[in-house]
Amino acid sequence: MPGVGKLLKQAQKMQRSIETLEAELEKRQIDVAAAGGAVRVKVAASGTFLGLELDADFLKEEPKVVAGTLLAAFQDAARQAKECHDSEMKKITAALQMPGLF
Repeated sequence: MPGVGKLLKQAQKMQRSIETLEAELEKRQIDVAAAGGAVRVKVAASGTFLGLELDADFLKEEPKVVAGTLLAAFQDAARQAKECHDSEMKKITAALQMPGLF
């Protein structure tokens, strides 16, 4: 099967590309603001949460409001990180074509 060697080389190249991309995504930051900027969440495109900033006046709000806003901000940050990750990963994996599998 002469195609197996070519396929193996493609897979190894893709693995190296994925490792490089994962390192890049760890460095890429996504900033999400909620409640008019009173809540700021920073997350790496890899999905690692990096920081949280809260306006002191915002913390005077009712606990349910604060909790709901924090949850929404974290969910938005996680969604954006996943979209970025998936989009970049798709670029790499689309290059590997396996006849009969995809």
